[in-house]
Amino acid sequence: MADIKKAVVLAAGEGKRLRPLTYTRPKCMIQLAGKPILQHVLENLCAVGVREAAILVKYKKEEIISHFEKNPVDSMKLSFIEQGENYGTAAAFGYAESFATDRFFGVAGDIISEPEALKKLAQQAEGEVSAALHAVEDAREYGTAIVKDGKIFAFEEKAEKPKSNLANCSLYVFEPSIFKRIRNVKKSARGEYEITDLLLGAKAVEVGGFWLDMGMPWQLFSANEFLLSKLPEKKGKLENCTVKGKVIMEKGAVVYDSYLEGNIYIGEKTEIGPHAYVRGTTSIGRDCGIGDSTTLKNSIIFDHVNAKHLTYIGDSVVGSGCNFGAATQIANYRFDAGHIKAVVNDVVIDTKRKKLGAIIGDGTKMGVLCSVMPGKIIGDGCWIDAGVVVKENVDRRTHIILKQELVKKKLESENSIDSSGTD
Repeated sequence: MADIKKAVVLAAGEGKRLRPLTYTRPKCMIQLAGKPILQHVLENLCAVGVREAAILVKYKKEEIISHFEKNPVDSMKLSFIEQGENYGTAAAFGYAESFATDRFFGVAGDIISEPEALKKLAQQAEGEVSAALHAVEDAREYGTAIVKDGKIFAFEEKAEKPKSNLANCSLYVFEPSIFKRIRNVKKSARGEYEITDLLLGAKAVEVGGFWLDMGMPWQLFSANEFLLSKLPEKKGKLENCTVKGKVIMEKGAVVYDSYLEGNIYIGEKTEIGPHAYVRGTTSIGRDCGIGDSTTLKNSIIFDHVNAKHLTYIGDSVVGSGCNFGAATQIANYRFDAGHIKAVVNDVVIDTKRKKLGAIIGDGTKMGVLCSVMPGKIIGDGCWIDAGVVVKENVDRRTHIILKQELVKKKLESENSIDSSGTD
């Protein structure tokens, strides 16, 4: 078949379950391994021969457009189309009709996968619609397709007892004739125009390799680990350091008098040291300061974050512009070694993780000697005063103040000064 040169990429959504990170950016602009998710998606498309992509935008569209004006994707022409008032994936693709005049990829802009999945999908595509499917361990968490004779026969959405373990990857190949069918799609029960209405009878292409649709904040760790595993080592200015593992350092980054262990990404102009310990699979954004005796473990740190004194951040996602006062400690493990539960949109969810720290939104500031209990979500723009122990989620733009009662007593004699001390 002929190469596919065009792609339509859906990037209009917010990602409400990924709040507070998505209060200040679209889901597709969450930063992993030094780049927004959407940039990884576009680079995969470029790797399989796509040369033009139309990106459907709406929520915080300026963030997306501005980023790619400053960071173009090599060998790819990008255009941006604003999604109108009709919601749902079918409606979103419909807005790109004037762009997609040849066979094209249709993909979600917030999916982490491998270029090989797109290549296999293109090679095996047949007819008006072809869809990539991926076998998953727990199909109850996904929309899954039932396949008969190589065609999609039916769909189930997060069924308790699914008949199939083949998740819809949100990777498609369409012929331009699909737009006529899109115009005839009816609203679903939830008031959206659903892509699944177009997929019944579509060619089913099962793909392997890594694939992840990130619905919850802690799923970002798996995507970050995969992406860092694919990056080549790139050492920079390392002074008096011990390095055990792979380090990827961008221009102007410097690490001194510190210990690095694992797969670690360090963004532009970030300074680490002295006596910092960075371990596990950790991404650190640009212009960060990680300082004296601070430990970062298996975390995703966005841009302009400072943690310069005696801080521990483990298994956490930290938004841009956060500041950690001296000796801030983020707990990531329960005494009973059980799974950590998190409250997302007022629903208690078993994360199925034994190690999970905090999810912290942009611009939050934490005073000296703060502590955060495992699995807590702290909104953007918060102030957490010195000495506070965060034991529950914190809404965005909240100031948490610790009140303490001081008791003052007069000493009865000079001898009492020594009564609780040593000579």
